[in-house]
Parts: sequence; structure tokens; C-alpha cells
Amino acid sequence: MSIEFRDDRPAGRLLAVEDGTVVGHIAYFVLAEAPHALVAVHTVVEREHEGRGIAGGLVRTFYGIAAAEGVPVVPLCPYAASWAAKHPDEAPEPAAEVVSAAKAQLAAARDLR
Repeated sequence: MSIEFRDDRPAGRLLAVEDGTVVGHIAYFVLAEAPHALVAVHTVVEREHEGRGIAGGLVRTFYGIAAAEGVPVVPLCPYAASWAAKHPDEAPEPAAEVVSAAKAQLAAARDLR
């Protein structure tokens, strides 16, 4: 069976769906300030689906969405950051000020909880 990737922007999730079942996702948010980067916070693949390349497919798709929108990706998720380091041709490094803004927005959101 093939994996379909669906962007659920209102929920802040990029979903990996197989046969109607969500088998993984990236939790993310959109940076409030220009350039409105996509910020990957957490990548999850259900245990029974690990080892099939789903996480890599999620991150690759996430970068593709950002490229189509003309915005950078800030990979705060350790898996996404590791993937980006291994695929620099597909994962341009964001500007330092964009990374700082993403970290500040994430910290502010956590403080509101």
C-alpha cells in the first residue's frame, strides 16, 4: 500500500495516511512573522509502521510544501533537523533570525499553557 501525505494546516499536522489510517505525522506551526516559515516541532510514526521510510517521506513532503509556498522550514524537531543535515540539497538552512523567531514563538505558546 502507498502512503498519502495530507496537510491539515488548521490542526498544524502533516499526516501520513495509509488505507485511510493515519500512520504518522509532523506537528508544526506557521511562524507568525514574515517570512511565515513552517516550523517542524515533532515527527511521529506509529510503532507498527516504523522502519518503512515514513518519517523521511513526511519531512521531504514538508520541505516540498514550504518550497511551493516560498517560505523556509525551521526544523526544531530533532528528526527533521537530522534529516535536513543529511539532505542539504533538499533542505536549505533557514536564516538565523528566522530560527530565533520560531524558537521565541514556540516558547511563548508553551508559556500560555
